[in-house]
Amino acid sequence: MIHQDTIVALATAAGSGAIAVIRLSGDKAITSVDAHFKSVTNQKALLNQPTHTIHLGHIVDKSRVIDEVLVSVFKNPNSYTGEDVIEISCHGSNYIQQEIIQLFLREGCRMANAGEFTLRAFLNGKLDLSQAEAVADLIASDNEASHQIAMQQMRGGFSSEIAKLREELLNFASLIELELDFAEEDVEFADRSQFKALVERITFVLKRLIDSFAVGNVIKNGIPVAIVGEPNVGKSTLLNALLNEERAIVSEIAGTTRDTIEDEISIGGIGFRFIDTAGIRETKDVVETIGIKKTFEKIDQAQVVIYLFDAHDFKDQSSILKVELEKIKNKYPQKPLLVIANKIDKVDDILISKIQSEIPDIKLLSAKTGFGVEQLTNSLLELINTGALRNNETIVTNSRHYDALLKAFEEIQKVKNGLETGLSGDLLAIDIRQALYHFGEITGEITNDDLLGNIFANFCIGK
Repeated sequence: MIHQDTIVALATAAGSGAIAVIRLSGDKAITSVDAHFKSVTNQKALLNQPTHTIHLGHIVDKSRVIDEVLVSVFKNPNSYTGEDVIEISCHGSNYIQQEIIQLFLREGCRMANAGEFTLRAFLNGKLDLSQAEAVADLIASDNEASHQIAMQQMRGGFSSEIAKLREELLNFASLIELELDFAEEDVEFADRSQFKALVERITFVLKRLIDSFAVGNVIKNGIPVAIVGEPNVGKSTLLNALLNEERAIVSEIAGTTRDTIEDEISIGGIGFRFIDTAGIRETKDVVETIGIKKTFEKIDQAQVVIYLFDAHDFKDQSSILKVELEKIKNKYPQKPLLVIANKIDKVDDILISKIQSEIPDIKLLSAKTGFGVEQLTNSLLELINTGALRNNETIVTNSRHYDALLKAFEEIQKVKNGLETGLSGDLLAIDIRQALYHFGEITGEITNDDLLGNIFANFCIGK
């Protein structure tokens, strides 16, 4: 996996722009660029410049000037990859970008693979594996919460917590292994009471990290919220009000929404993905029937359900409404359900009081005027446990980490049971080694080429 060649790639997004950044990394990065760089004073040789410096000049191909650029020099080991790195800031023309990249490909560089710069940073000890994965999460973050979690992980918050536990467990493992060398003397080098206390602490931390995945996963991927109800109760109007744009078609004709419409917004730094569904009703319309079927599929996928009804219809259809709500509650008992009376701007206070008295925790809304929308968004935030996020605690968002933590927890439970039942040191050592293995999987102390290939294949080119 350790490559000796020099790689090149566009580090900024593809397409035209004000500027573009082209990155090179490897032993020949500086010499390759130096051969085609002419400083404005014609006196600077990049090889002679100190690290972390920027130089103005031109990239030239023989006598042809390709572009005026800024060249940043980062010498090993003090660079992102741990190798010699050059970053060329050029004008953002597609033509200029390709001319510069092709120039260095002819010089013997090769195009970087997806995530190869970060892979080299990992292989050269600049980042551990969980920090490297956080780089991809940081690039993909599209709300405050996912950005905050990725930044904390990239700075080593998660890996340092795991590394500390692993080190303490490794110390005890060494003592247990030492006991095996003196089995005939029947001596104990590892204090069992201290070991039990350590195992209890590791169990507590692992359980907290495992439990945090429930929050971390929805923060990272967004929280799907299905907006359901009968036709023409204002579901599409509510979606438009939440998004503050005309995303869904609004009409007085019942059954306007024939398919699900989805869009995502950030509320309080948390990403919510709202799904406007087709109205639920008995119909002979084939297309509308398909839409209603999709509605129930989206409810299955959603983590929160908003049931919307027309407040004006409550006086005639209250019993039907209560039956529908019970059906949803019984079918999806684990999903939070927010029941909302819409169009309250069209009803009197007497009917509002009747609605509030008959349906507990009802929320009042006028999607058309915007009344109650803010209270709805606040209610959605209350459903998400953001306490760990506010307290800057470590939150697990990566499913690979989650899987490794579950396996480590299982092995630690075996160690705990072994200590309680007086299991022999050689059998304890087996379970401890397995727990250490799973800890190492997270930070990259235990890895293989297939794992690295799967992880870094999800990165963008140039990172």
